[in-house]
Amino acid sequence: MQRDIGGWIERMHRAPCRSSYSGTFVVLASSGAMASSRISHVCDGGRQMERVEALTGTPRTIFRRDDEVRTFLHQSKIVRSDVRNASGLFPQLPEIQGTALSRFYTARQLGQERVAGHLADVVWFQPLDALRFGYRLWSERETGLVVKLQTMDADGRVLEQVAFSELELGAPVRMDQLERMMDATVGYQVAASTVLKTTAKSEGWTLRQPIPGFVPLNCYRRSMSAVAGPDGVLQCIYSDGLATVSLFIQPFDPQSHTVGAQVSGMGATQMLTRRLADGAWLTAVGEVPMQTLKLFASQLERAR
Repeated sequence: MQRDIGGWIERMHRAPCRSSYSGTFVVLASSGAMASSRISHVCDGGRQMERVEALTGTPRTIFRRDDEVRTFLHQSKIVRSDVRNASGLFPQLPEIQGTALSRFYTARQLGQERVAGHLADVVWFQPLDALRFGYRLWSERETGLVVKLQTMDADGRVLEQVAFSELELGAPVRMDQLERMMDATVGYQVAASTVLKTTAKSEGWTLRQPIPGFVPLNCYRRSMSAVAGPDGVLQCIYSDGLATVSLFIQPFDPQSHTVGAQVSGMGATQMLTRRLADGAWLTAVGEVPMQTLKLFASQLERAR
């Protein structure tokens, strides 16, 4: 079936809300770094819940109940409680209003392939400017669920790949069972951050000129540690419907922050840090080209 770019995105957005699933997915960066996780996901009406267990690296289990997140760090016996929008985390895509993807990407179906035993449509989302990466997505034929995702640079090089290696659709995952596991914090120290939903404008920040295609998705002020200062860290999230950028703004601390700007990257994720003119400290993170983060940083200013 032929679909336009809006049709493909809508189908992929709806998929996690329509069925339960469980499986193992693997993240592979161009550097060779690899991580794998086991996921169990259930949808009950308008509510979604999932359990993600890291199979590599530090032992940890992440539970998400809508926007509520608890991370169990098993070695240190600490549970970190937070509020985070799960939109944009594999296999989900950012769900936003106010951006026209067709102005910034073209979509072309490349055929069909099997992923983890499931037949999937392969769709190439090609960027129309240099501010975003390209994406190849594998959408399961029956449900639309994204079962594989490749992020590609302008030269067609795969920067990062996330794919299911094993997947059971319609898995017998029960929300009440996951909720009991999420609430089983006995024996753990619970560290809860204070999170306030806000907007960049109400916090006194604005972009001098909007970044083409990127619209505000969410904004939070969170108090996480003494290092962040009494006002905590402001996180403003922007997305174009595929790519996402987070701007973290906090008071400058000469003990922990360098004076000059720094850039780094791993796989598709790029990071930029710099001191702002009024003494604040910016950390910009996103799966976008570095020039996009630099553009965000150059346009960020105090609202007048």
